[in-house]
Amino acid sequence: MIEIKTKLRKWGNSFGIVVPLKSIEKEKVAEGDDITVLLKKENGNVLKETFGMHKFSRSIKRLMKETDKELYNE
Repeated sequence: MIEIKTKLRKWGNSFGIVVPLKSIEKEKVAEGDDITVLLKKENGNVLKETFGMHKFSRSIKRLMKETDKELYNE
């Protein structure tokens, strides 16, 4: 499996992507082969995307104090 960054392009009434030749050769795929494509829009908010929105029952300040105490015995 490889990961590439490419732009989505409009082709007629459809959309398509261009896969670089180096990636095709590396994966040893050819025209007509069945492949799976995972789509993920780049939005720049990686932390929110990774961890989502979380509502804490305690304040952030309190959580930070607890973390410091646990990690540094402070």
